[in-house]
Amino acid sequence: MYKLIAVAALVASAAWGAADFAVAAGASSPPGAYAYIGYPNDGQVVPANKPFRVWFGLRYMGVAPKGVKYPNTGHHHLLIDVDLPPMDQEIPSDRNHLHFGAGETETMIQLPPGKHTLQLLMGDDMHVPHNPPVYSKKITVIAR
Repeated sequence: MYKLIAVAALVASAAWGAADFAVAAGASSPPGAYAYIGYPNDGQVVPANKPFRVWFGLRYMGVAPKGVKYPNTGHHHLLIDVDLPPMDQEIPSDRNHLHFGAGETETMIQLPPGKHTLQLLMGDDMHVPHNPPVYSKKITVIAR
């Protein structure tokens, strides 16, 4: 039934000459959804060059593994020492953009000495930020 409605809408938009018809990049997120880092706290000192726990929090939304397309769900990405990536593209996967596509809600990370930033960003089943994006505030930790 849903496929039929989607096809009908696509055909109708093409018939009406909607050449600039655009679809949002990421799956939709529910109103008021937000992510947060439960631990460590902003400004906290963590051990340098030793693993420490980072706990992910999420409100008004569920966690689902990558590739699972279910309404109002996504999976966490931990951003380390970087700003938010473009919201209309797949979230990069590198040492500063950690993907938790199995649906993890915590991890152990290790940082060199110094000041570091941590931020969570939710991605949909294809690692694209939701529309509107769901992310945490950026926190700072000091590794010593």
